[in-house]
Amino acid sequence: MKIRKELWFGFVLMTLIVAAAIGMLLSVDKVTNGHIGLLMLSLVVVAIMLGFPTAFTLMGMGMLFTWLAYERDTTRTLDLMVQSAFKVMGNDVLIAIPLFVFMGYLVERANLIEKLFRSLHLSMARVPGSLAVATLVTCAVFATATGIVGAVVTLMGLLALPAMLRAGYSVPVSAGAITAGGCLGILIPPSVLLIVYGATAGVSVVQLYAGAFFPGLMLAGLYVVYVIILAKLKPAWAPPLSADERTVALPRPLVSLGATHEDRALPFLMRAVRTGGNAEASPRYLRRQLLVLLLPAIFFLLGGIWAYSQSTATPTVYEVPVELERLGAGHSSGGSSGLAEPPGSGLAEPPGSGLAEPPGSDDVTAPASGLAEPPGAGDAVANGVSEPPGAPAAAGGLSEPPGEAVPEADAERRAPSSTFWIVLGIGALALLAYYALLNMARPEIFKMLLASFFPLVVLILAVLGSIVFGLATPTEAAAVGAFGGYGLACLYALNKRRREAGALRTFLLWTLLWLPALATIGWFLAGRSGVVAAPVPMSLGWLAVATVAVWCVLAYRQAGLKGEVSESVYLTAKTSAMVCWLFVGSAIFSAAFALLGGQELLEQWVLSMNLTKTQFLILTQVIIFILGWPLEWTEIIVIFMPIFVPLLDNFGVDPLFFGLLVALNLQTAFLSPPVAMSAFYLKGVAPPHVTLNQIFLGMLPFMGIQILAIVLLYIFPQIGLWLPQILYK
Repeated sequence: MKIRKELWFGFVLMTLIVAAAIGMLLSVDKVTNGHIGLLMLSLVVVAIMLGFPTAFTLMGMGMLFTWLAYERDTTRTLDLMVQSAFKVMGNDVLIAIPLFVFMGYLVERANLIEKLFRSLHLSMARVPGSLAVATLVTCAVFATATGIVGAVVTLMGLLALPAMLRAGYSVPVSAGAITAGGCLGILIPPSVLLIVYGATAGVSVVQLYAGAFFPGLMLAGLYVVYVIILAKLKPAWAPPLSADERTVALPRPLVSLGATHEDRALPFLMRAVRTGGNAEASPRYLRRQLLVLLLPAIFFLLGGIWAYSQSTATPTVYEVPVELERLGAGHSSGGSSGLAEPPGSGLAEPPGSGLAEPPGSDDVTAPASGLAEPPGAGDAVANGVSEPPGAPAAAGGLSEPPGEAVPEADAERRAPSSTFWIVLGIGALALLAYYALLNMARPEIFKMLLASFFPLVVLILAVLGSIVFGLATPTEAAAVGAFGGYGLACLYALNKRRREAGALRTFLLWTLLWLPALATIGWFLAGRSGVVAAPVPMSLGWLAVATVAVWCVLAYRQAGLKGEVSESVYLTAKTSAMVCWLFVGSAIFSAAFALLGGQELLEQWVLSMNLTKTQFLILTQVIIFILGWPLEWTEIIVIFMPIFVPLLDNFGVDPLFFGLLVALNLQTAFLSPPVAMSAFYLKGVAPPHVTLNQIFLGMLPFMGIQILAIVLLYIFPQIGLWLPQILYK
C-alpha cells in the first residue's frame, strides 16, 4: 500500500513528539508531576493528529491525569470538571460567537458574493491583475462579514477560480489569491479567533478588535501589492482583461436615447431630464438615474457641512478656580450669597440641650452660633450658612458651582482652520475630476457596488464601530450584526422577486413596520446630539420592538428564507457547540496541566534559557508557526495559549500585542502544508486538472508575505497598538 506524503509527514512528526517525551522522562533523575504534565501535553498533540476529536481528547486526557494528580480521588476529579465547565458557561463573551457565526452563514446564503465579485472586478478592470485583486478584495470583505474560512474559500473557488482560469491566469496565482484572501476573516474584526483568544488569555475583546483592524488591512494591502507587482513583471501569469470582458451593458432605456459607453454621464442625463425622455425612458426613470449619479456629490456636501460645523464650533470654556478655599477659612460680606462656615473652629455643638430649632420658629430663638437656614429662605443671618466665596450672587436659590461655566449664547464661532479649506478644496477638485471623466458605463458599475459592496461594508462598520467606540459590547454588537445579516438576506431575497406581483406591496408593508423603529433611532440620535432634550418615550420603544418582531416573522415567510434560515441555525448550533466544547475541554486540560505543575516546570525551563524579549517572541512565534502545520487555529489557541500567556509578564510582553502577533501567525495554519485546510477546501471545488501541488505552490508566496507582516508588526508595534491607545487609554 502506498502511503501519501502528507501521512508520512504526520507519522514522522508524531514519532518525533513521542521520542522527545520519552527522552525527557529518561533524562531526569526523578519523574515529577510536572514531567507527567508535559507527557500529557505531548499525548494530546499526538491524539489530535491521529484524528481524535479535539474537545473530547482534551477532556479525557485532562480528567485522566487530574485523577492521577489527585491520587485517584474520583470525587475531586469530577468536582474540577464541573467547576471548569461552569466557568466556561458563565463567560458571557462567548455569547458573541454563535451570533457572529449566524450572521456569517446568513450573509453567505444571501448570494451576495457573485454580485460583489463582478462589481469589484469591473471597477478594477484597468488595474494589473484585476481579477486576482478583485478576488482578494472580495475575500477580505466577505471573510470579514462571515468569518468562516471554509465557506469563503469554497464559494470563491466556485466563482473566481473558473473566471481567472478562463482569463489565462496561472493556477498557482489563482489558487494563492483565493486561499490567502479567504483566511483574512480570522484576523480582520469581527473575528471569532479574537474572541476565543480574548476569552482564553483574559484580554479585552474590544481592544483586540481595535488592535487587529490595521494589521488586517496591512496584510490585505500587502497581498494586493504583491499581485499587482507580479502582474506587471509577469503579465503571462495574470494577463489583463480584454475589452469585451471590461464592457458593461447599458440599460435599454438609456440606449433608446442614444447613449454610448463613451458619453459623459452627467451632461447626458441632465439633457435627458430636461428634454423629458421618451416612451422607454420616462422622466421618473431619468430622475432616479440622475439621483444615483449625484450620490457622491450629496455625500460630499453633507460631509463638508458636518466638518464645517465641527471645525467652527465654539468650545466650552470651563473656569478653574485658582485656589480652592477651605470652608471656614473666611466668609464674604453680608451682601454675598456664598456658603460660609460658621464662626469658630468648625461646626460647634449649640449651647443648651442638643440642636436648636431653625430660625423662623415663633417659640424658640436660635443661638448665635447655631446652624441657620440658607439665604433665600428668610432674612439673612450674619453667620449663617451662605454660598461659597467666589460664586456669583443669586437672588434666591442655587447658582452654578465654580468650574462649570456655560458658554454664552452670543459667543462668536471660530474661523475654520486652513487644513479644513485645503482638504475641502482637494475633495472638490477630485469630485469635479470624477464627474468630468465619468462615462456612461461607470454609473452601472457604481449601481452594482451600491447593491453588493456598500451594504456589506455598512454592516461591518456598524458592528465594528459600535464595539470600537464603546457604543456596545461585543455581544450586543454581535446581536446587531446577526439582525443586520438577517435583514440583508431578506432584502436581497425580496429584490430577486421584485418583478413578481405583490412585491411592491410587501416592500411597503415592511417599510410601515419599520417606521416606529426608525423614529426611535432618530429620536435617540437627536437626544445624543442635544437637539431633543426629552428621552425616547417608553411607549414608542415598545411599539418599535413589537413592529420589528412582527416584521421578522413576516419577512421569514414572505421572503422565502425558510431553507436558508433553517440551515444557518443548524450550522450555527453545530459550530457553536464545537467551540464551547473546545472551551470546556481546554479549561479541564489547563487545570490539570497547572495542577500537575507542568506550567511551573515549563516556566522554569524558559527562564533558565535567559532569553531576551525579542528571543522569547521569536521562539513562541516559531513554535506557533510549526504547530500550524499539523493543527488548526482553535487547537493552538485553546491548548497552547494558556501555556504561553502566563510567561508574558516575565518578559514584559503586552498580552494584547502578543495576541495580534498570534492572530497574524495563525494565518499560516490554513496555508502551511501538509495540513493546509484552505488547500483542501479549494481542491474540493476546483477543476480536475488543478492539483494540490499547484495550490501549495501558489500559497507559498503568501506565507512569505504573512511572515513579512509579522516582522513589520514587531518592528512597528504602533500599527496594532495605536488605535487601542487612542480610544481606551
